[in-house]
Amino acid sequence: MVSKSYSNLLELASGEAPSFGRMRRRIPRIMTVAGIISDLDDDPADSVCSDPSSSSVQRDRIIIVANQLPIRAQRKSDNSKGWIFSWDENSLLLQLKDGLGDDDIEVIYVGCLKEEIHVNEQDEVSQILLDTFKCVPTFLPPDLFSRYYHGFCKQQLWPLFHYMLPLSPDLGGRFNRSLWQAYVSVNKIFADRIMEVINPEDDFVWVHDYHLMVLPTFLRKRFNRVKLGFFLHSPFPSSEIYKTLPIREEILRALLNSDLIGFHTFDYARHFLSCCSRMLGLTYESKRGYIGLEYYGRTVSIKILPVGIHMGQLQSVLSLPGTEAKVSELIKQFHDQGKVMLLGVDDMDIFKGISLKLLAMEQLLIQHPEWQGKVVLVQIANPARGRGKDVKEVQAETYSTVERINQTFGKPGYDPVVLIDEPLKFYERIAYYVVAECCLVTAVRDGMNLIPYEYIISRQGNEKLDKVLGSEPSSPKKSMLVVSEFIGCSPSLSGAIRVNPWNIDAVSDAMDSALEMADQEKQLRHEKHYRYVSTHDVGYWARSFLQDLERTCREHVRQRCWGIGFGLSFRVVALDPNFKKLSMEHIVSAYKRTTTRAILLDYDGTLMPQASIDKSPNSKTIDILNSLCRDKNNMVFLVSAKSRKTLAEWFSPCENLGIAAEHGYFFRLRRDEEWETCIPVADCGWKQIAEPVMKLYTETTDGSTIEDKETALVWSYEDADPDFGSCQAKELLDHLESVLANEPVTVKSGQNLVEVKPQGVNKGLVAKRLLSTMQEREMLPDFVLCVGDDRSDEDMFEVIISSMAGPSIAPRAEVFACTVGRKPSKAKYYLDDTVEIVRLMQGLACVADQMVPV
Repeated sequence: MVSKSYSNLLELASGEAPSFGRMRRRIPRIMTVAGIISDLDDDPADSVCSDPSSSSVQRDRIIIVANQLPIRAQRKSDNSKGWIFSWDENSLLLQLKDGLGDDDIEVIYVGCLKEEIHVNEQDEVSQILLDTFKCVPTFLPPDLFSRYYHGFCKQQLWPLFHYMLPLSPDLGGRFNRSLWQAYVSVNKIFADRIMEVINPEDDFVWVHDYHLMVLPTFLRKRFNRVKLGFFLHSPFPSSEIYKTLPIREEILRALLNSDLIGFHTFDYARHFLSCCSRMLGLTYESKRGYIGLEYYGRTVSIKILPVGIHMGQLQSVLSLPGTEAKVSELIKQFHDQGKVMLLGVDDMDIFKGISLKLLAMEQLLIQHPEWQGKVVLVQIANPARGRGKDVKEVQAETYSTVERINQTFGKPGYDPVVLIDEPLKFYERIAYYVVAECCLVTAVRDGMNLIPYEYIISRQGNEKLDKVLGSEPSSPKKSMLVVSEFIGCSPSLSGAIRVNPWNIDAVSDAMDSALEMADQEKQLRHEKHYRYVSTHDVGYWARSFLQDLERTCREHVRQRCWGIGFGLSFRVVALDPNFKKLSMEHIVSAYKRTTTRAILLDYDGTLMPQASIDKSPNSKTIDILNSLCRDKNNMVFLVSAKSRKTLAEWFSPCENLGIAAEHGYFFRLRRDEEWETCIPVADCGWKQIAEPVMKLYTETTDGSTIEDKETALVWSYEDADPDFGSCQAKELLDHLESVLANEPVTVKSGQNLVEVKPQGVNKGLVAKRLLSTMQEREMLPDFVLCVGDDRSDEDMFEVIISSMAGPSIAPRAEVFACTVGRKPSKAKYYLDDTVEIVRLMQGLACVADQMVPV
């Protein structure tokens, strides 16, 4: 029986509107698609697929979706019910729009407001925000928002993604299904709001961050061809951490309903791909520099690019009179007093490492007494975004550590640590950057962190600030960075001193190195960083992401798509328009109408599931094959990679069955005939070279095995760790190709295996041999069925399809090339799994029994 909580979740995920709040007036959509857009109350399982050719041509439009709108809201001062709205200049989403350029693309925002809007005002506020700012607010009941944001997002997802396991109730939050339900509910509400303004065939949708990770499923469920990108701004944890999440597969599958998934660093992307491999069995490959995951016929692209800063905004703030005045004030406070400023700017939360930085400062003053009275660490502590006991603990530890250091090393007119825990205006923060000799970012885990980028641009300054600082405009600028290895911006800052923030001594030494470093070295490091940061700004990031999203979505128009699965396991299958599911009625009808038939069947993964431990055929399989072989007008061939000894033993009850072993190297037309070879007998001396190499990899890869066949060697890693096995397989493939370069063999990789076999051997030769034999016997087939499941079977499909116009197949013959599973293939038909294949063969066997006279 399905639990109540789970059934509620299915209800939410199925597209049923939640039952809280009154019905809101819908925001009018801006139509660009000809025809009727289905009403939101239609059956959500029916996907909207309008004709792409009917779209009118106009500039691109992108819907940017995030937890918060880039809007500031303020009550009118006269205590009336009205609101004053303005853009939040510090919002990355607004900076992203500026980076794209207003002329090139129209941007619509969907998200929540920071302020709570009364239900009676929501309609009016929605209309104002849409008309004035092109923003679509998502209004959430306070209780639901609290459970979604402060509950699931901040207590469960955020700590886990930053590598904090809830080992006890005090550490983070244990998984709570009611909070998860709230998260799903909110994602569903966001989907409803998006669908009030979206033009499904034309608009791009770009979803941001971990607050909305299941939103892609709701959008894909409504519109199969939605052009959907997702960018994660937090770390993605390693598979060992992520696997502890009870709803791990639901989130992975939801993300895979995007077309493009973006990450700040290769590490985050690698962890995500590893999770997809270990939990969903998906493999990825790089094609011409683009990483792609094949998921039910769709290619989900992976983007690795750190976000940048808004150069224009930062440079305009640097030019403000207020910035100059603040810089002048700080120079008097520090430089003119003979003090050197180190700067830290962090949120007051457990992952920013403020207390570790303070301990490193204390260590610096102990180990280098010459800096006492000279160096000052200014720590700007922004308010925490979450709330709870952990925030209070961080605050208490920070205050007590600052007090201890200042009591120990301070003297009149000198405090070694200045803690600023009140909100600063942006220009004031920039002024601190301008004056600081070194910026310290020692977070223990952070998705990106743009503080170092802002610091570098601020240190570049401008002519007015040069005058305030008393330096020549033409003189080289300098800056120093000490950054944690565990933050997203670290890989792009190769001139920074990278540290392990947990190693207090190392951070202390890094501080000393930054202070002691020669000016010329500081200048070189600054120039290198400035070149990167100024060219990889937020506009570069946004344009690059959208270009990749557009490239990924180009295939949408030529694919047939439909949805399968319930709730959050919903996904879209995308297939070539000519690729169809093979129906029992169709093939049975064709079988009855025809007189001479050629049937080629793969074994592993086709008649026998790949996961089976006992691979030998059961009595049902033997009966099916015998029924089909009984008709003298049928030529039935079993084609397998297994050895001829194994196949001969397994299928000894099948007198008239043709068998091709080792991919067709050996074959026989009947049980009582001799085995033949499809090519001249090969010399297997190469095995003496290949086998020791395979043994080396077997010894170093737990779970791998070697299968020695008469003409081939197979290294299998089916039971090995998927990531390590795949890595070793690539190495082994390169190694074998190198040592066997002069041998008459080919080295190929397959599903969890690497195989060495004689050149020219493939299953296509078996298909050619069968058709030519039938032609010699004047048995021109008017029915051809070929079924297989993996790459090696594609050679059979190719031969069968190319022979349709030739003399070996009767004109207007019924030809069925069928693959197992919905995936790119040369076959024109598919069935979902071995169960369906066996059911189909049983149906044909029944017809065959009826047609053969007793």
